[in-house]
Amino acid sequence: MTDEERTAFPEGWEAFTDPGFIAHVGPVYHRTVEGTKAFAFRTDERHGNLVGIVHGGMLLTFADRALSIVVRDACDGARAVTIEMSSQFVGAAQIGDLIETVPEIVRKTASLVFVRGTLTSGGRPLAAVTGIWKVLRDKPGDKS
Repeated sequence: MTDEERTAFPEGWEAFTDPGFIAHVGPVYHRTVEGTKAFAFRTDERHGNLVGIVHGGMLLTFADRALSIVVRDACDGARAVTIEMSSQFVGAAQIGDLIETVPEIVRKTASLVFVRGTLTSGGRPLAAVTGIWKVLRDKPGDKS
């Protein structure tokens, strides 16, 4: 973590290594407190929209990443893909805000995981997100 990133985040947050799409808009940070995983990112100019606030697409990208990681953990590392995600924007995030979420597994079956989360900044709700993930039969590295 760079000195600038340390300044941007409270103690205890760790950056995810995420070389895919998130590398273009991240980093996304995580921490575990009393067994519960939380996620955060600090907004900057890249995340802005035409009216000067954080773009809703960035909030949903962050939500999808955070909820997906919790789903993967709940599936013991099995791959899972988002098949549905719904959102309601209830507040606006400003450039420079720290956005956080603590995803919650609502239900898990053999093939589906239902999950939800609320994105917040400084305790203010920004978006409510719910989703369904499809658990794939193979695990990373399987060649079947």
